[in-house]
Amino acid sequence: MRLLAAPRSLRPQLMSFARSLEPVAFAGSPDADGVYLQARMEPQAECMLVIIGATPEGKKELPGFQVGVRESAQSWRELLVDLKTRGLTAPPELAVGDGALGFWKALEEVFPGTRHQRCWFHKIANLLNNFPKSMQPAVTADLHEISHADTRAAALAAVETFKEKYSAKYATGVTCLTKDADALLSFYDFPAEHWDHLRISNPIESVFATVRHRTVRTKGALSQKTAKLMVFTLVRAASKKWRKLNGANQLPRVIEGVKFADGVAQPDAEESRAA
Repeated sequence: MRLLAAPRSLRPQLMSFARSLEPVAFAGSPDADGVYLQARMEPQAECMLVIIGATPEGKKELPGFQVGVRESAQSWRELLVDLKTRGLTAPPELAVGDGALGFWKALEEVFPGTRHQRCWFHKIANLLNNFPKSMQPAVTADLHEISHADTRAAALAAVETFKEKYSAKYATGVTCLTKDADALLSFYDFPAEHWDHLRISNPIESVFATVRHRTVRTKGALSQKTAKLMVFTLVRAASKKWRKLNGANQLPRVIEGVKFADGVAQPDAEESRAA
């Protein structure tokens, strides 16, 4: 692979990535995740931490990328503090991520005002591990009823139905859902046009799929520096194909503090903004 044979040509791109950010530039909903790579001669796999954000115009960008020690709170803290020092002074409205406790702990410390949205893709995958394979299609359909309910009340009712159906024999699976119910349903407090983007951290997952494929092909023949350059280049290349968020016209309202319930702007909030 030519990319791996000539990493020096990529280094200026990686160095220039540490640029300043416009204040309040990523006021939408950043996605965060990490991918593990086992580099040559390294005792353990390093974790590439990635944050994808949305600008007020709905454009997705890559504001944060860093090599971390696992997905630890300290590694995520360093990345989030770096974003803050580069100009991200106002906290993002919502962050989307999986169950990595390190990220959420660091987020609480650096941006305590940011809401949490757990990724449904990761949650469903983890939850299904508690059920026999023969039951998984039916369980997945029940979880879809929750995640795609029209209102928060309907979603909570579907959660109760899920508990009644499965708690007797699969209490661990039910607990896996209920312990994160609030964070799984945060998207209801944002415009309905944004829900598809907020339910899952899909932009990062699609990028990581490519990264994992490439690293499998190299069979671990990467140095630490080359692995970092490869991940950075793949993410940047993928970013050229990212489309704008649905309902980009709603983002200024979110930034201005308009309150939403079940995806709809509240009349009182609209009247206050007009006044």
